[in-house]
Amino acid sequence: MNGAESLVRTLVAGGVDVCFTNPGTSEMHFVAALDRVPGMRCVLGLFEGVVTGAADGYFRMKGTPASTLLHLGPGLANGLANLHNAKKAHSGIVNIVGQHATYHIGYNAPLTSDVEGLARPMSDWVRTSPDAKSVSADGAAAIAAAKSSPPQIATLILPADTAWNEAGAIAEVPTESQRPNYSPRAVDEAARVLKNGGAETLVLVTGDGLTEQGLALAQQIAGKTGCKVMGQTYHPRMARGRGRFSIDRIPYVIEQALPILKNFKNIVLVEANEPIAFFAYPNKPSILKPEGCEVHRLTSWGENSIAALGALADALGAKPSDVKPQQLMELVKPTGALTPASIAQAIALAIPENAIVVDESITTGRGFFPPTAGAAPHDWLQNMGGSIGFSPPVATGAAVACPDRKVMCMVGDGSAMYTIQALWTQARENLNVVTIVFANRIYQILRGEFDGVGAGEPGKRALDMLKLDRPTIDFVALARGMGVPGRAVTTVDEFNKALAEAVAEPGPRLIEVQM
Repeated sequence: MNGAESLVRTLVAGGVDVCFTNPGTSEMHFVAALDRVPGMRCVLGLFEGVVTGAADGYFRMKGTPASTLLHLGPGLANGLANLHNAKKAHSGIVNIVGQHATYHIGYNAPLTSDVEGLARPMSDWVRTSPDAKSVSADGAAAIAAAKSSPPQIATLILPADTAWNEAGAIAEVPTESQRPNYSPRAVDEAARVLKNGGAETLVLVTGDGLTEQGLALAQQIAGKTGCKVMGQTYHPRMARGRGRFSIDRIPYVIEQALPILKNFKNIVLVEANEPIAFFAYPNKPSILKPEGCEVHRLTSWGENSIAALGALADALGAKPSDVKPQQLMELVKPTGALTPASIAQAIALAIPENAIVVDESITTGRGFFPPTAGAAPHDWLQNMGGSIGFSPPVATGAAVACPDRKVMCMVGDGSAMYTIQALWTQARENLNVVTIVFANRIYQILRGEFDGVGAGEPGKRALDMLKLDRPTIDFVALARGMGVPGRAVTTVDEFNKALAEAVAEPGPRLIEVQM
């Protein structure tokens, strides 16, 4: 058994049985091992950003890490943007990155690079195997890191000779460390704050606090104390739809966020960060909480937020009977022109039971939350790191993790072009993904940011760097070229029909919403 085979067998034995791949020469022994060893599903991506984003989406839905296979430093570099997003989302991933043979590195061949240096900013754990005998133990350590609390991105660098030389036995993955529980003192402090001023307290929630169970406990606490429960602007995963506690998010736009937060005297954090602006703007604050507002942390990432919220509910005497009825927006089938409001209604009505919605709709989707609160129960995934080209790969990985669930990917036309190759993987694997591209022919988010930073009135050259025209991108043709049936719509009536057909049919579909 060579080093590559010992690693594949260690991965499978350690519960890592999916590998999103884009290999090269240095990884061919690992590819051969994937061929020989049963139990590993291999999913090819045509760009490394698809590979790393798919691993992120897989973890968010499965809760266990997948592996990736990347080619040397440049291959890893191509995947770093979506590793950045995955790291911000606290997703567990095991990256296997090839490297030149140990004796070849010193010759400075064209693909020689500092792979560890490239990996460290987007990884929590980095190691280069020194020899074939070490590979399986290093792989087991990488799995343990990816499965830790909070989960980590682990990058194992595999020199070619450590893959082809003779290795020892497969390694056993160390026993998972017990998940940190929560601080009773933090629960007592949060209970004190909520008892003394619930109406002036914001409970800011993310992570496990956004599961159906976590939201139900937060709803009881809000009903008992009168506090406001909100989410950060972006989340790794949120349970939404009918029968679930619908909460607002802190708006992205500073001018919208400040009035919402101005009257809170206390903020209780459930895995969340303090509210801050996404970017710095001239003469605008970076910190969005009002002056004098005190922050109290109930749980951090990796702690048991469900248990903490349960203990807090008990301390407050909050019960299911304290829950107040929710006022949800009425869903009415829209007709006529395509507008953000009509698009939101159409999507809310089309979301099927138990769907997974991957949201990178940027400006078009800022108003999607109110109507989708009344949609069928679903999970909502968002971009935690802000690097665009997130949603098509994440939707791909989510569909691999949950083949029995429909995935709806909402993406702007500019973002879609970063990782459009994900459609090919969806077609090859026959994944149940409906990709909705909002084609407004401009980086609309950047047009707004141009005004937001006070850069003045954009001239022709500036606008040319923001517009997506000359030529206009034909997403239906791109999808067809990668094996995905697609259609374009110009009215909301056409959109309703296209959504109904795409949701009903198995396999991937694309809808281009021409706005």
